[in-house]
Parts: sequence; structure tokens; C-alpha cells
Amino acid sequence: MTTLNPPQGLTFPGQYWRWRDQDIHYVVAGEEAGDRPPLLLIHGFGASTDHWRKNIVDLAQDFQVWAIDLLGFGRSAKPDWEYSGGLWQAQLQEFIDQKIGHPTVLAGNSLGGYSALCTAANHPETAAGLVLLNSAGPFSEQQQARRANPLGQLVQTLLLQPLPSWLLFQYVRQPAIIRRTLEQVYLDKTAVTEQLVADIRRPADDPGAPQVFASVFKSPQGEAVDTLLAKLACPLLTIWGEADPWMNCRDKGARFRQHYPTLQEHYLQAGHCPHDEVPDQVNELLRQWVLTVT
Repeated sequence: MTTLNPPQGLTFPGQYWRWRDQDIHYVVAGEEAGDRPPLLLIHGFGASTDHWRKNIVDLAQDFQVWAIDLLGFGRSAKPDWEYSGGLWQAQLQEFIDQKIGHPTVLAGNSLGGYSALCTAANHPETAAGLVLLNSAGPFSEQQQARRANPLGQLVQTLLLQPLPSWLLFQYVRQPAIIRRTLEQVYLDKTAVTEQLVADIRRPADDPGAPQVFASVFKSPQGEAVDTLLAKLACPLLTIWGEADPWMNCRDKGARFRQHYPTLQEHYLQAGHCPHDEVPDQVNELLRQWVLTVT
């Protein structure tokens, strides 16, 4: 088994798991507890296990905590494949089956939230619970609206031709642009540190990173959130940083409640990544919820 030196701010090494002939990076902390499910933390677009550095050490006091880099991100391999929620769903399901070995509480932010929802809904044997933090993913009516917008589809097609896509990737990977983007989606600008910018920037130097960037935006739409919620069978906690400029959290939260009325929800004064911006609040909400429902 290959191990890595701990990322800055962490006290445990990363490891690699071989999946479909690709190296998948993950970290694990804490001791297995028979009366408490393990936690699996799943990052959002452009992030990695590093984005959970403020959560892992704290939560590992009470749970065995795993965090994984989705294929195409972080320290995981970046093959020239077609990326989609279905691919990451398969990765998460097999990781839980092969490495964790027990029903798990999946906790995902943004794209990681959608991937976690796909996994929990379509593989209920893997999920002891589901925590979504500013989760991505459209509802059915939003998917229909996108398909009915030919101008938007044309712009996407033009931008993601090889040369425009490469130029766009070179632009957005600049540290100054990463910082500007983060400051737009974090309510507390002081949380946007040099370490955070470096953590987001580092994987963009890996071979294959430009192709992953293009593929994610060209990937076909996956299952709608309401379709997935209709299949979900485990307890659900939603945590929203309601200052997120990328989504109307109150409106989206109401849609989740409509389709899964038994969920628990919390709205925090934070942006798109509440687990990193207000980690103490998120850690305590997640801890108390897991101990209550499992």
C-alpha cells in the first residue's frame, strides 16, 4: 500500500486504493466503533481531501472518518474518461464495499453531495445516513428548462471545444482567479487563506487535469435530485451556507423538504463551503445528528 506524507494541517498520511486500474487517494483517521457508523467525506468540484482538514481531526474523536478524492480530482488519477455522477457513484459504492466494509454516513459538499446522493439512493446497502452541504444537482423542472435553452447549449458547446476549453482552464487555474472565486463564495473572506488557494491550485498541474475540466462540463446530465430522493431510504441531513451566491439555498432547501419531508435541515451564515468556513458549527451539527439517528 502506498502512503503519502500528511497534507499541511493534517496529522495522518494519505493512502492509495487501486480502482479500475487508477490510483484513488484517500485518508482515514479515528478508530472503528461498533456502535457508531463510519463517516465518508466527499469534496466538491476542484477540491480534494484537503478541503476537509478542519473537520477530520475533530470528527475522528468520535468516529472513524474517511475522506476520498474523486477520480479526476485532488491526488487521485486523472484519466481521459467521461466524468459523471454515475462514475463517481460507482467509485464511492465500491470504496465503501471494498475498503470501509460497513454501511457509512456519506457527507458531501456541492458536486460531492450530488455524488453521495446518487450512491445512497441507488445503493442503499452502503448508506447509514446522508449529509448534504450545499449540494449540487438539478431537480426535474430545472433539467427541462436547461434542455429548452438552445443559447445556453450553444455557448457550452463553443466554450468546450478543445482550444477554448484549454484557454479557459489556463485562466481559471491562476492563483489570483482561484482566490477571487473563493472570495465570492465564502462569506468570511478571512477563511480564504494562502493554504486554501494552494490546495485548490495544486491538482491543476497534474497530467490530465485540463481534460477532466472539459469532460465534467460536457458530461450528460445525471438523475434528477427528486428522482434520487424518491429512492432514498436513509436519514437525511441538509446543511446550507445560505450566503452561497451560486444557489438560492432557501428555495432549494424547500424543494428538498417537498420531496423528502423527514429530513433535518440547518441554515448557517456561510457561503458555498460551510464545512470549511464554519467548521465548528458543521462538525457539531453532523456529530449530534449522527449520534441521534443511527
